[in-house]
Amino acid sequence: MGTGVHVPGLDRIPSPAALRWRRDRWFFSGLALLSALLVFAGFARSYYLKTAYGTPELSTLLHVHGAFFSTWIVLLVAQTTLVAVKRTDLHRQLGVAGGVLAALMTVLAVAVGIDGARRAGAPDAIPALAFLTTPLATVVVFPVLVSAALYWRRQPDIHKRLMLIATAELVTAGVARIPGVGPGGPVAYFGITDSLILLMWGYDYFTRGRVHPAALWGGLFLIASQPLRLAISGTGTWLAIARWMTA
Repeated sequence: MGTGVHVPGLDRIPSPAALRWRRDRWFFSGLALLSALLVFAGFARSYYLKTAYGTPELSTLLHVHGAFFSTWIVLLVAQTTLVAVKRTDLHRQLGVAGGVLAALMTVLAVAVGIDGARRAGAPDAIPALAFLTTPLATVVVFPVLVSAALYWRRQPDIHKRLMLIATAELVTAGVARIPGVGPGGPVAYFGITDSLILLMWGYDYFTRGRVHPAALWGGLFLIASQPLRLAISGTGTWLAIARWMTA
């Protein structure tokens, strides 16, 4: 039986679930924005602000690739914002477009990777044919993570983590082009990309007491792919395949 005593403001204290949602809103929106900033910093000279820097003109293929790539990053920021403002209805509608966009980007990644190898477009001191494993690995890593995220789209905690990890795979291309990063090689640009995963793990640990399984396994899948593509890149078998693909 109640006491009949009303404590002012007690009914306005957020529940633990509401507090977690608020923390998630700020963190995941911030992580999406950080990813966008890294991409902008990397491609500012060659794409976004190319008229200001006077960099060489781009081919039609690279313009299309840049437009699709940029749309994905903008969509990521928009989607996390929509969830933050509780417009999950619009979030779901845009998710269909995101799935189609991811499929088109996967096809474009193959074409752009091969085109880059033909033009010897690789970071400093890395042979173009060997470097081709890095962009072509995206053709596996990115769609696998996006597909998993779409499969678990009705479980927001899984979905949002996998989508951000999938985007981290794309962010590497921008990071490698940030002035001063490229000469550091794979350790530098993969390391900065992986810091996004570590931020997610750290957030989960300090707010949940453990790393969310989606963040753990999705992150490990991405991170493990990095030394694997480097190990493959220098083999005779791969170089023969790369020469055939770029002939």
